[in-house]
Amino acid sequence: MRYINELHFDEEDIEYLRSKGLFEEEFLDYLRNFKFTGDMWAIPEGTVVFPGEPLITVRAPAIEAQFIETYILMSLNHQSLIATKASRMTRAAKGRAISEFGSRRAQGADAAILGARAAYIGGCAATACTITDEAYGVPATGTMAHSWIQMFDDEYTAFKTYCEIYPNNATLLVDTYNVLESGIPNAIRAFREVLVPRGITKCGIRIDSGDITYLTKKARAMLDEAGFPQCKIVISNSLDEYIIRELIRQGAEIDMFGIGERLITAKSDPVFGAVYKVCAIEKDGEIVPKIKISENVGKITTPHFKKVYRLRGRDTGKAEADLLCVYDETVDDSKPIEIFDPEYTWKRKTLKDFIATELLVPIFKDGKQVYKLPELADIRQHCADEIAGMWDEVRRFTNPHNYYVDLSEKLWQVKHDLIRKARGSK
Repeated sequence: MRYINELHFDEEDIEYLRSKGLFEEEFLDYLRNFKFTGDMWAIPEGTVVFPGEPLITVRAPAIEAQFIETYILMSLNHQSLIATKASRMTRAAKGRAISEFGSRRAQGADAAILGARAAYIGGCAATACTITDEAYGVPATGTMAHSWIQMFDDEYTAFKTYCEIYPNNATLLVDTYNVLESGIPNAIRAFREVLVPRGITKCGIRIDSGDITYLTKKARAMLDEAGFPQCKIVISNSLDEYIIRELIRQGAEIDMFGIGERLITAKSDPVFGAVYKVCAIEKDGEIVPKIKISENVGKITTPHFKKVYRLRGRDTGKAEADLLCVYDETVDDSKPIEIFDPEYTWKRKTLKDFIATELLVPIFKDGKQVYKLPELADIRQHCADEIAGMWDEVRRFTNPHNYYVDLSEKLWQVKHDLIRKARGSK
């Protein structure tokens, strides 16, 4: 929204374009007064979405719609990717907090800053990127560095000094030398000598390497025996949802996770493949659907100016399917509806007791912003509610149940008429 509100070409931009020798003066004069004047709809941030759905719809003069294509895709693809990865990791953590620690591995400053915001929406509790806290209000957090410890003559002095400076936020990194033989004993000593006399019980340790399951079990026993059962154990070191799930299955004693590169880069699947395609043009007030045909079935677009509805069971509150319709169609949830698989049309299902919710909401009207962005905490809560509204089978990390994104009879007919027409014209 900020990008579109501020989009313009100043004289420096005009001169740069002129220097390329490609553009006529008439076009450059047009750019001097350029602004977005169209309409835009979007599915609100934090909403669960599926392949084949219109996440953003732009209705504007073609030149304006094309100008914003790359920025929209860059923003949508990157931040949806990171929010999705964060959601998977936080679900794997089963209630244990995750902090985003990935700035040093992010692909550039914007990826670090906006990625941390997206990770918070996806379920992370905090970030180590302080700028994201300042700019967007994502809680900033962090622990000591190995370099802090190495700059002292010994590990104990490093821990003691840190506790004296940050007594209310003392999380000590215990794997610089040896977790069990020096790190935890020195941490216990520092807690006992600095925090206990001040009546402070909040403290923690972080382990960044080694056999996490074994070390956390041993660490928990040592801390409990020393009288620090409240001491939190934080784990980092190249974690993802699969490793987190396995650590918990093995009984690792973990209270919090700090996750860097595999979150901020979504290392296991680092591309979110949203595309921006012409689906219709408007001639003399008439909407004319357009389609892109491909030998790759997955790249055949769904034409027309569309709506998308989410159909939820009235008794369960769970999402059953999404339905794409032509813009002038309305789903009446007071009576049954038959939906069908767009590929295998014989697979049909009748929903009888459901609630239909239209997902796309107006963002811009005639170039003016008409949508007020919710507070970030509210977007994050919306995301959590949306995920809770999906069946467990759909949320599986591997081999999830196929969630249906179906087409209305009218839209399906339009699509296949255009396919037949295009094939017949060859």
